[in-house]
Amino acid sequence: MLHGIDVSSHQSTFDADGLAFVFIKATEGRSYINPKQASQASRARKAGCVVGFYHFLWPGNITAQAQYFVEKCASQKHDLLAVDWETTGSGTRASNAEKDRFIREVKKLRPTHRVMLYCNRSFWLNYDTTSYAGDGLWIADYVSAGKPRIKAKWRIHQYTDRPLDKDVANFSSKAALQAWADPSRAALTAEETEDTEDVHIAEGVDAAGAAEGGEEAAREGGA
Repeated sequence: MLHGIDVSSHQSTFDADGLAFVFIKATEGRSYINPKQASQASRARKAGCVVGFYHFLWPGNITAQAQYFVEKCASQKHDLLAVDWETTGSGTRASNAEKDRFIREVKKLRPTHRVMLYCNRSFWLNYDTTSYAGDGLWIADYVSAGKPRIKAKWRIHQYTDRPLDKDVANFSSKAALQAWADPSRAALTAEETEDTEDVHIAEGVDAAGAAEGGEEAAREGGA
């Protein structure tokens, strides 16, 4: 397992020493741009980290949101891209179909990038109906690192938000993550080409899991 973090504008500085990857909030809806994303990405790159950017999805105007994300994020070739699908600050959420369409739009606009889905366990089990996660699932479930309570194949697990969002990636080495981040590199293994689709297991979803969807209101929309 590789260790990483994800940050928003709240994290002006962060320690990237010993990390393999850093995800950075880039945009939200069609009006917000993280003013610190370029400096945050520079800090991560200088530490040798794989860099990713994510967009916090709102319902409606999906094509426009995808365009906004790819144009405004400070990404470089083969950086990871992700959509953050959860409850908005106003208590709304994008539909499953809108989530799927956003991922597909970004993949069309940026074909040399991996495009992932971030969501919490409650969304994956209760709101997702297609199991579509683009190139990989980034699941939030605050339990032991690397042991999210889902049956589906996952790439990244966000396991805590204290003192900041911490993640592990299911890769054997940073080199393996870097190779996967570049779709044009050597042929993928059978494991890497497996679809994220799997049986949704709704058993065991409790009030705490359902409450995860509302965490955004408390922390600016960060993944």
